[in-house]
Amino acid sequence: MGVLVLLAALPPAASSRLPERLATHWNAGSGRPDGSMPLWAAALFPALVWAVLTAVVALALRRAGTGSGAIPGWALAGLGFGGVMLLGGQTSIVRANLDHADWHDAGPVTSWVVGTLVVAATVGALGFLAAQRALAQTPAQAPPQDGPALDLPAGQRVVWLAHTSNPWLQAISAVTGLLAIAVAVGALAGLTDSPVALAATPFALACVLVLGCSSVQARVTERGLDVTFGPLRWPGRHWALEDIESARTENLTPAQVGGWGYRLSGLGTTVMLRGGECLVIRTARGKDFGVSVDDAEHAAALLNSLSAQHTR
Repeated sequence: MGVLVLLAALPPAASSRLPERLATHWNAGSGRPDGSMPLWAAALFPALVWAVLTAVVALALRRAGTGSGAIPGWALAGLGFGGVMLLGGQTSIVRANLDHADWHDAGPVTSWVVGTLVVAATVGALGFLAAQRALAQTPAQAPPQDGPALDLPAGQRVVWLAHTSNPWLQAISAVTGLLAIAVAVGALAGLTDSPVALAATPFALACVLVLGCSSVQARVTERGLDVTFGPLRWPGRHWALEDIESARTENLTPAQVGGWGYRLSGLGTTVMLRGGECLVIRTARGKDFGVSVDDAEHAAALLNSLSAQHTR
């Protein structure tokens, strides 16, 4: 929806500085414009292309029946590449026509098209890699075990996985990300004199920071406890078994730890994404680290059992 709004709104936003018809096609040999559209058509045509592309991807996902909820790599790659290409193309068209009385006088767009292709390919590749990474780390469903401690036969390999996300933080990240894109597109199109980096950086930084704190993944293995953040499972923290003194569960609220996200205090650190059951470890340094994940009781029991095995 954000891309759709940006595609449709960019030409009308600059209409006072644009001709009645916009140059929308350039001769490959001479680099001069040889085709045009009315302003309303130039606004609606790329938006319609984007709407069709997203509808096709959504239909394909529905027919594929991705039961795990993870978006496949081809979908993220296609949407990323297509969205950047359409936004870059719309930005190039507006910038080339800006402050010209007739569309025949529009400037060249070759360098903008090349730059858009490079950025679109990069975004598509990153989207594919992010989807593949998320799919590879999706935890398999396993029946829970009972009891505060687990009896682990010698030589048996075990793993516990959990994931928690906060939809409100994800929504805030999406809004600030769209604002960053809107400001950057406006600056690239020449609608403002501010440098692109200066105008978009605050929103982009807020988007990345909030997105990194909007989801958390925890994993317990014979190596210890790993906690990673964000959709890319990066950055992360690791505690070896010898670094963990004990593990327990606590019912915590955001008010108790000082708010949402990654919270620091004199007693330790808490990753708070939802109130309720949290996995809490006491490190060898005497500090606590807590993370709000489901099934924390089994994680604590497994950590205590693995630590006991490691000590023996």
